[in-house]
Amino acid sequence: MKPVDLVSLRKRAEDAVADMSDGPLKVKAFEVILGSLLNTVAPQNQPSSDSRPVQNVPRETPSSVAARITLLADEGFFEQPRSLGEIQETLAVHGWHYPQGNLSTPLVCLVRQRRLRRLQLTDGNKKVWKYSLP
Repeated sequence: MKPVDLVSLRKRAEDAVADMSDGPLKVKAFEVILGSLLNTVAPQNQPSSDSRPVQNVPRETPSSVAARITLLADEGFFEQPRSLGEIQETLAVHGWHYPQGNLSTPLVCLVRQRRLRRLQLTDGNKKVWKYSLP
């Protein structure tokens, strides 16, 4: 809170008790009024004195297939090239079950956005697409 704001709030509290006779009642009334004024202004300008920084705030659970794949990428899953089957299994471990056909389009979109890289590798006799971080 700016010093100018504090001064104006103090003056408002003083004006509110100006017609009272001096004594402990006037002091207490001033404290209550000033406290009330500060409480109404403090949440807008700064956190209250008893607020603590929030730690370990869980991320919002992603709802789209692409967002869930991006979450895997953020967790480091794609540090090594991964096949479509590996991606499907890891999503299932998180509780997200998708047929492989529903994973292809979001993966291609992430490749086009350059969030993932797609490599065609040989696995035995067949060629497979594997996805990794760019």
